[in-house]
Amino acid sequence: MKRLLTFALFAALSTATWAGGLMTNTNYHIAFDRMMARGATFDIDAAYSNPAGLAWGYEGFQLSLDFQKPWQNRDIKLTANGTSQTFEGKASAPIVPALFASYKKDRWAVSTMIGIVGSGGFVKYDDGVPMFNVLMQSMLAGNGITPNQYTLDSEMKGKQYIYGGQLNFTYRIADCLAAAVGVRANYYDGYYRGHVIAKDHPQLGEVAKLLLDVDQKGWGFTPLVSIDFHKGPLTLAARYEFRTKVNPKNDTNVLDAGLSTNAIAAIMAADPAGAQAKLARLQDELGAYTAPYQDGVRTRYDMPALLSVAAGYELTPSLRATAEFHFFDDKNAKMGGDRQDELTHGTYEVQLGVEYDINEQFTVSLGGQRTDYGLSDGYQQDTSFACDSYSIGLGGKWNINEKVALNAGYFITLYSDYTKQADYGQETFSRTNNVIGLGVDLKF
Repeated sequence: MKRLLTFALFAALSTATWAGGLMTNTNYHIAFDRMMARGATFDIDAAYSNPAGLAWGYEGFQLSLDFQKPWQNRDIKLTANGTSQTFEGKASAPIVPALFASYKKDRWAVSTMIGIVGSGGFVKYDDGVPMFNVLMQSMLAGNGITPNQYTLDSEMKGKQYIYGGQLNFTYRIADCLAAAVGVRANYYDGYYRGHVIAKDHPQLGEVAKLLLDVDQKGWGFTPLVSIDFHKGPLTLAARYEFRTKVNPKNDTNVLDAGLSTNAIAAIMAADPAGAQAKLARLQDELGAYTAPYQDGVRTRYDMPALLSVAAGYELTPSLRATAEFHFFDDKNAKMGGDRQDELTHGTYEVQLGVEYDINEQFTVSLGGQRTDYGLSDGYQQDTSFACDSYSIGLGGKWNINEKVALNAGYFITLYSDYTKQADYGQETFSRTNNVIGLGVDLKF
């Protein structure tokens, strides 16, 4: 039953339909969708991926507005007692915008980025997930009520967005060296809703229930520093985001778990001598399990420190290539229940991208990304799981004129299934992910 209630704490951690670490997104601008490795760029998306590089960017004011549409499935296949069942999780997000702006004059530049910087989306399991069914049955069986005596009505869903607004100040220290400092404000907005009801018992009607409706909101602030070395065709860049403490507070609308009045009466009638002690123990256990979801309780959802290093090279005046590495220090970012301790290491990402100017009007690009989360059986849960992956992105840019450009991109993420042995059978976690995007860049 304790693991059953863990849904509220972790469901939304897995709703992300973006690229990046367990709690951090990295794709905001469509240039990422079509190339992936953007850590050495001087274009407007450098306001996120390489703020120091804006020292060599466009002289004057730039603006970019980008829209992305992600969609994803998150399925769990349970194999137990010779049979298999797939629980389908549908994750989605609306069309999500991001805004970039920068102004450069001589050696100085100031820039901003506003977008969804962590997770971003919804996940829903219409039939619940395996552990909900099994653990509810176990609780009832311990009180003499067997699974063939009732039916289960189960549904779980969660939402998590971390909205961010970032401000950077860039200065070119020397002809080939620039640095930037910045800060990002992050606003966490999530909810967890669900129910598991054992009902339709021929004598008792409803037998037991778990009802959960919790909203969470909170703030966190991220200091950022970056540096860029640019000489001739070579660019070397590094960016560091410090760990962000996010500690949202529960606004609990509904929290109700336990046996029905009829079920309690039946237990007391069946065992008059021991019923009071049994029901008292159950009540104490439920009180301990539901304590983290009481109104006003806070739960940690830290965004980890992030180190990004990139090398870009202009192979010809028309052909550019970039290699990039990310490290998300997830093991030192607090999660509810210290779940970060179950990871074998922080998240590693490697990205490669190329970009080619067909002519002055049209650019095409292609990129790839490998993500390794450091997963373990202890970390993986029915309501919050991740899968290592490869991503491939492609697309192009159309320079409509000297002041207006249109970006279009698409990337797909190919996940490796993760299989673990649970108490109630073998589980295989699988995911799919697709993102399409369109954006416009303006120069003034």
